Amino acid sequence: MALPLLTVAVMTAFGASPSAQERASQPANQRPTVTFRAGVELVGITAAVRDRRGRVVRNLTRNDFEIVDTGHSREIREFYAGEAPISLAVLLDISGSMAVAGNMDRARAAVGLAMGQLGQAQDEAAFFTFDTTLREVVAFTRDLDRLRRVNLEGRPWGLTSLYDAVGAAAKTVAARGNRHRALLVITDGVDTGSTLTAPEVSGLAASIDVPVYLLTVVSPLDHPGGALSVLGADGVSTSVATLADLARWTGGDMRVASLPSHTQEAVRDLFEELRYQYLITFEPDLTPGWHPLDVRTHNKNLTVHARGGYLSGPARQEER
Repeated sequence: MALPLLTVAVMTAFGASPSAQERASQPANQRPTVTFRAGVELVGITAAVRDRRGRVVRNLTRNDFEIVDTGHSREIREFYAGEAPISLAVLLDISGSMAVAGNMDRARAAVGLAMGQLGQAQDEAAFFTFDTTLREVVAFTRDLDRLRRVNLEGRPWGLTSLYDAVGAAAKTVAARGNRHRALLVITDGVDTGSTLTAPEVSGLAASIDVPVYLLTVVSPLDHPGGALSVLGADGVSTSVATLADLARWTGGDMRVASLPSHTQEAVRDLFEELRYQYLITFEPDLTPGWHPLDVRTHNKNLTVHARGGYLSGPARQEER
């Protein structure tokens, strides 16, 4: 069964509007759930903000943000800012192309660094591998030592169904209770076997508000520009550019790493961004279909990472 673009959506909302004191007393890992208030449904967005030097920006208020929905400004209904536990799914590409130029060794090192960043109370993670099939090696757990003991040895083999893997894992992460959730995909960036396209996966992941962070491991000779790089739609190759689009549309990021220092910086930045986020809700346009979002601050020197849209109207799965 293939999931058509924009056929799956989860709208998150706060319940009856609590007082500031009540919000402060809620457990840190309690995630807002779908709640209807007098026929009103709210869309929830998680956002991370960085300045021009790449530093995470903290302590902004609702008055610092603007939400533009299909060209129209939306009033912010609820706002939360701060640190919270993380739910992270790590996806490791074990397809045959990863055997080239030491890419698997770089990928294994990245997995170890990511697991080492977890450990605060209520943090949880899951570990998956994929080639043509997504495999759950360790289900979501707070036993982080168990994750760190996973055997990452083995010979890469087979085709790469990267987009299919991301689409399936995004739904698993969306079911977790922690406020701050994400996918970390470690790959060489070559998809040779997916049935879902990058736009279809982006629509799925963005509609359920799960940012996708991509760490693309390459040899130093293949590293664009010869330095740690975040690639956009004008990237050096079709596959890399498409992956960058996937990350951007879901509110995540993409990094290319060929040296240990690149990997360390990328993983550090990921966890800085995941640990401190803003949760914003607004009343959506109920016109059925996909609605592009622009989440920004009034300070033009700041960059906001947030999903690129939401699906309004009945959420349904369709079979082709």
